[in-house]
Amino acid sequence: MYPVVKRFLVAAAPRCVSVVKDMLLTIEKLVYGGDGLARVPGADGRSRTVFVPFVLPGERVEADLVEEKPGFARASVTQLVEPSPERVQAPCPYFGKCGGCHYQHIPYERQLQYKAQILRETLQRIAKIDLQAEIQLHPSPPWNYRNRTRLQVRTSPEFTLAYYRHASNDLIPVRECPISSPLINQTIAKLLETGGRDCPDSVREIEMFADSADEHLLAWCFCPQESDVDSLERWADQLRQALPEIDGITFFASRREDAAEPARIAQSGAQHIDYQVLGANYKISAGAFFQVNRHLIVDLVSLVTAGPAGEVALDLYAGVGLFSVALAPFFRHIFGVEASQTSHADLRNNAPANVKAVRARAEDYLRQAPVRTRPDLIVVDPPRTGLGERMIGSLVKLGASRMRYVSCDPATLARDLAPLLAAGYHVEQAHLFDLFPETFHIESVLMLAR
Repeated sequence: MYPVVKRFLVAAAPRCVSVVKDMLLTIEKLVYGGDGLARVPGADGRSRTVFVPFVLPGERVEADLVEEKPGFARASVTQLVEPSPERVQAPCPYFGKCGGCHYQHIPYERQLQYKAQILRETLQRIAKIDLQAEIQLHPSPPWNYRNRTRLQVRTSPEFTLAYYRHASNDLIPVRECPISSPLINQTIAKLLETGGRDCPDSVREIEMFADSADEHLLAWCFCPQESDVDSLERWADQLRQALPEIDGITFFASRREDAAEPARIAQSGAQHIDYQVLGANYKISAGAFFQVNRHLIVDLVSLVTAGPAGEVALDLYAGVGLFSVALAPFFRHIFGVEASQTSHADLRNNAPANVKAVRARAEDYLRQAPVRTRPDLIVVDPPRTGLGERMIGSLVKLGASRMRYVSCDPATLARDLAPLLAAGYHVEQAHLFDLFPETFHIESVLMLAR
């Protein structure tokens, strides 16, 4: 029988970067973030947590310690000593090197079960919430599901499209992406065949967004602000001639942390693309947010907007109006609130007459209390950072009887859910939409009522 650890760092300083080799670890479980969790005895006699990527519960692995921080460490597998019987061969040649996917070694049905366990456990660990409702699972076709893909671009020593390596800022060149749509993969192949011709060195990233039929796409690139506009537009025109499925290419200045939105510096062709959802046509501009799983968008919108009807609905973090438009037939007045200038412009364009598109940060909008009538329904779809204490306080004061919380991070969901439950809301239904198969990401929808 193997000992738990062959060697471990003794009396290590909190920021020690020494590499310890040949640890033998037993993986206890998967945790949010894509890693497996193992424990080893520390120098102080207490167990220490070690996070290991690309493993399965129950596996015994030899691993090298590659990073140590106060309270935990990270390791990389050097050998599978006892692989799990569940383990499968990953179909992608870049898996384990590319940082995009984390679960290709796990059968898809088990991915769903692990994600449900992680969601339930996160709610209990962070907010002490024992979720009584069954987590209803909404699976996706596990491959070719992404309608949007962003790639790094390098023009020397040769034209290359790349992703970031796992846990690194280094690049790994790719020729395909099995989780991206067929049209995006066709475009990647054609870009590699023809796109390098005359591609300006200033092009650093390219993002492609395919329509609902996967027949047309919009592309946008990021470049330094001082890039030569003529060379960018000339290359874009040539590219669109070679790849007629690209309706338009927009060039943005490389993103800065202090900029609310990137500045547009050049354009070729269309600036938006049409996307069909439940019979509605959404115009989506380059750079605007939209859900990436082309197979589950209809199911997600149908669930979030089903049920309540009445006088007033409030759609916070509304984006281009995905939920606002679908709610329009069921409410007399809908307030769609969106901070992004690009997404707000699309929201105004997509919204029917009974939807008022408001450009504001959601927390600012609620603090100014513009809603005079108690909403019959509130939909919140916040970024990964969640709602936060002030936002929740404002929501509670509104007193809506129904709320839909669409979350992309179980940790911030747990933090936000605790005060909502304390204010009298309860969870009617819990749903897990697997918008990101083969990755650790979890999209959940909680139906709240009081």
